[in-house]
Amino acid sequence: MDDSIPQHVAIIMDGNGRWAKSHGLERIEGHRRGAKSVRSVVEESVRLGVRYLTLFSFSTENWQRSAEEVSGLMSLFRHYLDSELKTLLENNVRLRAIGDLDRLPLLVRKALQHDIDKTKHHTALDLTLAVSYGGREEILAATKQIACEVRAGTLDPENIDSTLFQSKFWSAGLPDPDLLIRTSGEMRISNFLLWQLAYAEMVVTPTLWPDFDERALKSCIEQYQARERRFGLTTEQLSSGRERAV
Repeated sequence: MDDSIPQHVAIIMDGNGRWAKSHGLERIEGHRRGAKSVRSVVEESVRLGVRYLTLFSFSTENWQRSAEEVSGLMSLFRHYLDSELKTLLENNVRLRAIGDLDRLPLLVRKALQHDIDKTKHHTALDLTLAVSYGGREEILAATKQIACEVRAGTLDPENIDSTLFQSKFWSAGLPDPDLLIRTSGEMRISNFLLWQLAYAEMVVTPTLWPDFDERALKSCIEQYQARERRFGLTTEQLSSGRERAV
């Protein structure tokens, strides 16, 4: 694998509604067009050698949208799971999902589990859909689980550290993102992977998600490659460490 390619890319797919409005279409048409961008990004990630791709697909806050829009999104999500399974199979992509999945409609959960089962042995790319997901909710759920274990006497509070804490997350087993991409130009992370993004490089692009394609992904990765990741260290410390490694 090319070391200059981020191992884990996370994307906040924003701008579907604005794209639809700018084209004189209903909001759901923006979401439908955005689903095509997902396919392009997944296929290009495989070609580039990205190992993990996490897409912020539906937040816990999105449940507050109109019943009509939520219903349309759930229907579109189920259709995506049915129609894109072939793409996942052909590209050796493993599908995963994180979030409060019990809130999803039964038919959506069944379609999601079907695709997860069908792709569980694939190894080229782990595609994780953050669905009914919120970073604060993930941290709260982990905290409650740990509190229950302490109360039950199965966990000593002295043994609680960051590794154990993160093992209780919905995203347990996934490495922290190296690169966060947000489309549509908004300068916020919107309750997405709050713990995991601590040292991720961020690229914000004005491109609306339905217009985001292979070239846009490559451009974001090129910006990532031009940066120096220090993880709290100085450039001199990093250089010294590289010299010792040689």
